[in-house]
Amino acid sequence: MRGFVAVAVFAFATLAARAETLARVPGTITVSTRHGFDALLIRVERAVQANRMGLVALASASREAAGQGVKIPGNAVVMVFRNDFAVPMLEAGVPPGIEALLRIYVTGNRDGTSSLTYRKPIADFAAYGSGKLDAMAKELDSSWVKIVSDAASG
Repeated sequence: MRGFVAVAVFAFATLAARAETLARVPGTITVSTRHGFDALLIRVERAVQANRMGLVALASASREAAGQGVKIPGNAVVMVFRNDFAVPMLEAGVPPGIEALLRIYVTGNRDGTSSLTYRKPIADFAAYGSGKLDAMAKELDSSWVKIVSDAASG
């Protein structure tokens, strides 16, 4: 188990170091906030629920590492889904199903604040060349911007 935590810590530390690079991937946006990591994570969870999306999973290497006595900067990937989009997504084909879980990456900054990094749903689904998916993703984009805005504000 200790080896797993070491690998997970390395992997998430590498991802955190690449957050700046991720922001250059088309459709990827990073929003800086004044909130600390734990507070921002709670705000993201509340914003997801308030905007009628479902929190499917949360993976946090920093919390897992802390359980092993290892301290790393806060980071978590929040995976979100909206069930009413499953049918139109799958009608477009099975391959887009890999994009079903939309993700928000919450990272702690050195100054005690935190950031949100996410990809616009339209960017995730654009590669499939489906008008139905594009329409669905455009609607999801609006929800996604609202979730991020709600979580980051205040």
